[in-house]
Amino acid sequence: MSLQFESSVQNSRILSVGAYRPARVVPNSEIVDRIESTDEWIRQRTGIETRHIAGPDESLIDMAEAAANIALKRAGITMEQVSAVIFATITYPYQAPSAATELIVRLGNPKAAAFDISAACAGFCYGIALANDLVKNKTAKYVLVIGGEKLSDFTNPDDRATAFIFADGAGAVVIGPSEGAGIGPTVWGSAADSRDAIQMQPSWIEFKGNQSRVDATWPDISQQGQTVFRWAVYEMAPVGLKAIAAAGLTPETLAAFIPHQANERIIDSLARSMKLPDSVVIARDIKTTGNTSAASIPLAMDALLASNPELHGKTALLIGFGAGLVYAGQVVELPPLTSQ
Repeated sequence: MSLQFESSVQNSRILSVGAYRPARVVPNSEIVDRIESTDEWIRQRTGIETRHIAGPDESLIDMAEAAANIALKRAGITMEQVSAVIFATITYPYQAPSAATELIVRLGNPKAAAFDISAACAGFCYGIALANDLVKNKTAKYVLVIGGEKLSDFTNPDDRATAFIFADGAGAVVIGPSEGAGIGPTVWGSAADSRDAIQMQPSWIEFKGNQSRVDATWPDISQQGQTVFRWAVYEMAPVGLKAIAAAGLTPETLAAFIPHQANERIIDSLARSMKLPDSVVIARDIKTTGNTSAASIPLAMDALLASNPELHGKTALLIGFGAGLVYAGQVVELPPLTSQ
């Protein structure tokens, strides 16, 4: 006997975006002496000029709450109307309970469904994919998707390979029902045979296995820069093209490109490989925000719409890639312009 319920789907879209960047801005000049580098080298290799770093008393949840409240206000809904919260992060300092459950208590709806995604820099796009399915299948009416990181807590300030890359911040979107399709099919996957190319070394595990150690420290991010660079440059362009085609579009009909803000050279290479025309506006938040992992795409989306308000409601390719090595991309209609 088949299940006895009415099966129907509806369209969904991003209704709003909100962003929070910590007030403290750190230029390259504050970093270079400690890692024996130069401002020019950092700019040439990554495109990064400044980054935002959270204060010592500013938590991941503080930043996520601020971004979420902006997104909710712009969407014109209250937190009580949100059915589910998906939090993409790799820097919540607890294995359990989740960052999402702490956040919903802060936001005033402790009854909502809530869970975290650990997909690093691809986490936000994973969250978009899941939220889209939840709304389309009427499991949820409104879904709040958060990408947030406090990477400064997990970055070794003496590591010449990473100290200048990572930063802090949070972005949020509200996804809800719409008349037309506003989120295209997601193209995603992994290259997990190279998963060790980016790691957060948990030295406390080493301590647990050998309690005589006294040099165990807080875990830090490490990465094989050239391995990650080559993978992103050569493997992500086909993913982007597949996502564009899956949405029934071509590069010429796309309005914007919002990739994970990992490295400006990667962004430029992807745009060339996909043969994006000059009419496609490319997000370059990397220059002033650095690499904020799961937060980078919503932060870049918010910044792009602030500087290019004509892009509200237009199509954009999102693509995230990072530790795992995991990736995800989809074409979305950017949120409409609101008075909020």
